[in-house]
Amino acid sequence: MPDILQLSGGEASGYVEDLARLRIQVFREYPYLYDGDMAYEVAYVDTFLQAQQNFMVVVKDGDTVVGASTGLPLVEETDNIKAPFLEAGWDITKIFYFGESVLLPEYRGKGYGKQFLELREAFARLQGFSMLTFCAVVRPDDHPMRPEGYQPLDPLWRAQGFQPEDLHCLISWQEVGEAEESAKTLQFWTKPI
Repeated sequence: MPDILQLSGGEASGYVEDLARLRIQVFREYPYLYDGDMAYEVAYVDTFLQAQQNFMVVVKDGDTVVGASTGLPLVEETDNIKAPFLEAGWDITKIFYFGESVLLPEYRGKGYGKQFLELREAFARLQGFSMLTFCAVVRPDDHPMRPEGYQPLDPLWRAQGFQPEDLHCLISWQEVGEAEESAKTLQFWTKPI
């Protein structure tokens, strides 16, 4: 039975390479189709580690990290993530941002995704935040790389109280099959707590 660790502050620093590896592996799948590399990922994860109130959930099976999920105050996220909220007049000091949730395929469907959401929400509530948010890539239903039988995570998010907002950001990454990075649209979902 895998162990679930809850880490905050500097406790998460020992899992940077594990998180980077999982991001590369899991986000290569549809809908992200991310063609990432370790050097970029380790630098990306540094934003999370620098946050004063960071939080990370790690799923370990023996010595192997098989899943991870992060969160941090929205005010400590990058400008492109904050901008849609600021432009819409939201008070970002009250919002806790959920970063990635990455889990190896063989561990899915066992309740870890729900636990990722619940544990980060509990942490945010204890820190005094009143709103949660995350963003997810937007893909058309007829995307040529959409696998047959693909099930989006929208039902899980809605069941946990999240609703999509008319707030979007652009994030660039190199997609599988692309020669270089291109901008992708991501939509924000929110939940008051």
